Amino acid sequence: MERYRRDLKRPARNLRNHLTEAEQHLWHRLKHKQLDGLIFYRQKPLLNYIVDFYCPKAKLVVELDGAQHFEQEPMQKDAARDEALAALNLRVLRFDDRQVLTETDGVLEAISEAARGRVKE
Repeated sequence: MERYRRDLKRPARNLRNHLTEAEQHLWHRLKHKQLDGLIFYRQKPLLNYIVDFYCPKAKLVVELDGAQHFEQEPMQKDAARDEALAALNLRVLRFDDRQVLTETDGVLEAISEAARGRVKE
């Protein structure tokens, strides 16, 4: 189990109850081991962050970025976050919301490929 701040449990629960349209769309395709039989968690606390989706077996984080993530300050925060997660040997994949909504199969294939490359049998 990866480390996380206990005080993030309640905000994570709140985020799970208020997913964005893109998060709902992707979650519909990840839940119940639909992708390669892998378990994914949504809005999972890790370290000081709440990641959108997390697959512990593959040590894979999937982040969905809205338009605000393409501004300078959020991009810097995302880079620092990715670096902190990478220090735990976690791979971070980022997709923008539009990709998830319009290119779902391609996004799922990219997630599947990344997971296959990291799963330890």
